[in-house]
Amino acid sequence: MALQVATKASGAQARSPAAAGRPGSTRRRRGLIAWLFMVPLLAVNLLVIVAPALESVYYSFTNWTGIGGAKFIGIRNFRTMFTSGEFWNAMLHNVLWTVFFLIVPIAMGLAGAFMLSRIRRFQILFRVIYFIPYILATIISAVVWENLLSPTSGIGIGIEGLGIHALANTNFLGNPSLALPTVAFVNNWQWWGFLVVMFLAAMTGTDPSLYEAARIDGASAWQEFRRITIPSIRPTLMFLALMTIIWSFLIFDYIYIMTQGG
Repeated sequence: MALQVATKASGAQARSPAAAGRPGSTRRRRGLIAWLFMVPLLAVNLLVIVAPALESVYYSFTNWTGIGGAKFIGIRNFRTMFTSGEFWNAMLHNVLWTVFFLIVPIAMGLAGAFMLSRIRRFQILFRVIYFIPYILATIISAVVWENLLSPTSGIGIGIEGLGIHALANTNFLGNPSLALPTVAFVNNWQWWGFLVVMFLAAMTGTDPSLYEAARIDGASAWQEFRRITIPSIRPTLMFLALMTIIWSFLIFDYIYIMTQGG
């Protein structure tokens, strides 16, 4: 009997290293399979993102028209850029544009979503109405607003016929002091409806009992919004703020169509 026990114990000890090694080998095999699945994605990223980015860095140190060979000129392009008044003017416009889109559309989206969350009837209808501008093609929105803001046939002329002369002879897109705010307004008109729908979807996930408890304690609508709504949708708020910044840097089409870059 003792011999059988000793034999089983020795057999268990002999098998234990192999048994202990199996989980590690399984993890390594799974990790290898995961990397094999990622290889195509990594290859695409290298070819589509990394390679063109490195190529752009190289060509920034050359004099190249896009056709033929490139001549290496060092940092001359950067010296010309940083000493150009147009570059710093464009940088200022980019900063103002980014600040505008971090404040105005986000604030309007939050306010619109919070007000919609307080109503129960026609909520779906309002969501559709607010979302329609976002699904319109950019070129269509730009052309429509370009005609609406025309100094010769736009809304200024229309309301002037009603005896309202506030917008008479106002060239929104031709005035250097009005062109940038006007394009920002049009872009905000298209973007903020998307923010409303996204914020409203996030707000519907907030526990209604929190609002009921706040009302029992005498909290105002502003206090409910600041103390309950904002903390509960903070991840969505941060994500949409990031998306808004990215969107603001990809707005070449509106500026070019409405002002031709002027």
